[in-house]
Amino acid sequence: VTAGQRYGFRAAGPWDPAAGSRFNPAKLLLDPYGRAIDQVRPVTREFYAHEVGPDLGPVPGPRTASAGDSAPFVPHSVIVPPGDAFDWGGSARPATPWERTVIYEAHVKGLTMTLPGVPEELRGTYAGVAHPAVIDHLTRLGVTAIELLPIHAAMTEPQLQTRGLTNYWGYSTLGFFAPNPAYATATARAAGPEAVIAEVKGMVRLLHKAGLEVILDVVYNHTCEQGLDGPTVCWRGLDNQLWYRHDPGAPDRYQDVTGTGNSLDFSRPEVVAMAVDSLRHWARGYQVDGFRYDLAVTLGRTGHGFSPRHPFLAALQTEPELRGLKHIAEPWDLGLGGWQTGGFPPPMAAWNDHFRGDARRFWLTNPKAQSTDAEGVSGRDLATRLSGSADLFDAADPAFAHGPMGSVNFVTAHDGFTLHDLVSYDSKHNEANGENGRDGTDDNRSWNHGVEGRLHPSAGAGIHGIGIGIDAVNSLRQRSQRNLLATLAFASGVPMLLGGDEIGRSQGGNNNAYCQDSAVTWLDWNLEPWQEKLRDTVAFLFKLRRENPALRPDRFATGKVPDGGTVPDLAWYGPGGLEVTPEEWNDPSFRTFQMLRGAVSPEDRDVLLAVNGSLKPSGVTVPRWRGGAAFALVWDSGWASPAEAAAEPGAEGPARVGAGDQVPLDALTVRLYLTA
Repeated sequence: VTAGQRYGFRAAGPWDPAAGSRFNPAKLLLDPYGRAIDQVRPVTREFYAHEVGPDLGPVPGPRTASAGDSAPFVPHSVIVPPGDAFDWGGSARPATPWERTVIYEAHVKGLTMTLPGVPEELRGTYAGVAHPAVIDHLTRLGVTAIELLPIHAAMTEPQLQTRGLTNYWGYSTLGFFAPNPAYATATARAAGPEAVIAEVKGMVRLLHKAGLEVILDVVYNHTCEQGLDGPTVCWRGLDNQLWYRHDPGAPDRYQDVTGTGNSLDFSRPEVVAMAVDSLRHWARGYQVDGFRYDLAVTLGRTGHGFSPRHPFLAALQTEPELRGLKHIAEPWDLGLGGWQTGGFPPPMAAWNDHFRGDARRFWLTNPKAQSTDAEGVSGRDLATRLSGSADLFDAADPAFAHGPMGSVNFVTAHDGFTLHDLVSYDSKHNEANGENGRDGTDDNRSWNHGVEGRLHPSAGAGIHGIGIGIDAVNSLRQRSQRNLLATLAFASGVPMLLGGDEIGRSQGGNNNAYCQDSAVTWLDWNLEPWQEKLRDTVAFLFKLRRENPALRPDRFATGKVPDGGTVPDLAWYGPGGLEVTPEEWNDPSFRTFQMLRGAVSPEDRDVLLAVNGSLKPSGVTVPRWRGGAAFALVWDSGWASPAEAAAEPGAEGPARVGAGDQVPLDALTVRLYLTA
């Protein structure tokens, strides 16, 4: 058998669904370790090991084996040459330290489908991701790593297919070792799987040469075969009882902890081995820099629940080809004990959902409540997130202690509202998904600032019923976006930016756009002036983070003055310049405070962050801190663009303040000062 040969497996055995046995030799099955797949094909009746009706649903009565040969209809595995003859051209992994990492989450196709400068034939492809137009944009922003939504071969669910939709996000894995051929250029697809693989590797090579790491979003928790009434294309037909979690008391039922219909059984060594082998394959053969694990709690489940000492998690520490890479958990699933933020051992960092929720509450839902005279909450939770979320990631057991860099901070991700929609919609608008609004979370913690949806100046000078003009609403929304972005950039931990948030991308209020392969999800690069200013702001915020180590400490603060220093590593002050008391932190009206961070070394600068989370202007008194040098204002969230700093009336340079000085803060404002 030589390179290019298409092949599959047939597995003979008992057909006894009641006992969990689903063998059917009429069905051609993919190789679970296959390194290439010829193409992803539409689901037909032949994909099913059991008899189905015209709607691909089960027929009444007991499940009976389908006699139809599936070989002409299903995807095929393809032999590729052994070894790696790809010319890496001397490129090497950037190995960016966690404390300097800025992650950009993006979709291979959506990132470049409308990007000017990218040739038409490269748009929406692996090659497009590595085009200079993308690299220039990412490096200008200060991004150090691009996290790609799944590029493993994937298959659209039949129920989406019947509605004329596709699984755009790709969380429906068809092969853990094969890249999705749909994202390759037409030229590579026509040349065959070897050319597709070479295009993926070429993407990684060019990104590495630009100093950008590549992190893959991987989905080892479930497969595209869905529940027991789903298609049979690989694992179910090879050994249903081995690969999937079953109800211990009923082998004919799956124990689904993922909400997808099936869950791979990580209490089985064969399942663990396949996942680890897949990681090695991508680390060694494609030179990727890390992985983000979808529903990672499933990967740490034994027969008795989640275990932080699970063999799979141990492998990330011990496997030589894996332990030096970046590993990021989505630290939850739908099973018992499924929330584990902070519960994964190093080297696994984790998405911090508390950061997302507390940032949204402080800047959006609490001001929204204040606008209706409802009581909000204090700034205590936001302060906890700004300081690194020690409540979650500072474990008592040193073997499980992460430090602030264990927290991957984010305000938005692919799943949910974009940043623009977060400040423009109070409710989800998922009608295009065809599920009558049942899909997508209702817990958005968003604020439309008085009117639902996108607003264009051409619509008129005012909005009936809220007594405020369109320009004013848009200005408030843009300020809220800047407040959230500043919280992301200035907090301890690893920031993750959703691709497109830097240019105000909207999905029209769709907070579950997993099935929208269209302009709904593709980044629109036709920018208005305010979007260009937002992009410049994001670049400036990450520049401030990059140049000031006090904004990215790799250890939790003690509140004490370090040896040789004059300023505590972290201190909190109220609007009067005095240290915050426990009573103030617990006061719902306490929403104006200051964070002081001491310089990491004598060559660096101290940082003072002033926050006003109320709907009214407020003044703060600069604290009388040890050291006593003046502070220079370097950024204000009231500025639509960083260029406005030099445009302040009468300003000949950055505004300077000293201990005891009164500083005015507009409503809903963040200001950053550095020692002059």
